[in-house]
Amino acid sequence: MSERVSSFESLAAEFERRVDRTIWCTFATVDKRGRVRSRLIHPLWEGKVGWLLTGRTSHKARDLDANPHASLTYWDQTNEQVHVDCKTRWIEKQDERTRLWHRFKDTPFPLGYDPGQFFSSPEDPEYGVLRLEPWRLELWSLDDLIAGKPSRVWRA
Repeated sequence: MSERVSSFESLAAEFERRVDRTIWCTFATVDKRGRVRSRLIHPLWEGKVGWLLTGRTSHKARDLDANPHASLTYWDQTNEQVHVDCKTRWIEKQDERTRLWHRFKDTPFPLGYDPGQFFSSPEDPEYGVLRLEPWRLELWSLDDLIAGKPSRVWRA
């Protein structure tokens, strides 16, 4: 059971609270053989747009080159969840790649981190920047389920 909400803005504060508290989420992709694969990732969000820094030749990169859709799930010990179904897109413009390098580096820990731990510079060809563009977002909690309240779903 879910309740459809008409605007992302009606969920924005709760979405931000949950993803900022949880930080890490699972990220599922589909490989060229149609098999689902998930892993933990650490995106940053600017409103409803997510950003992920990752190796441009990683398994997830190859999966997304074949199928740009992904699914993310945040879960914490209080059983609050966020589910994000999205389309991904590689960012090639160097000014945006550099901006996001600094956004991750300048955001205080534990939300941010230094991309220099993994890549030599924003110009490193292995440094990949993925834009996460949600088409569906769901906020769910065990407390709401027990109280008979539906999950809240936004669709682009």
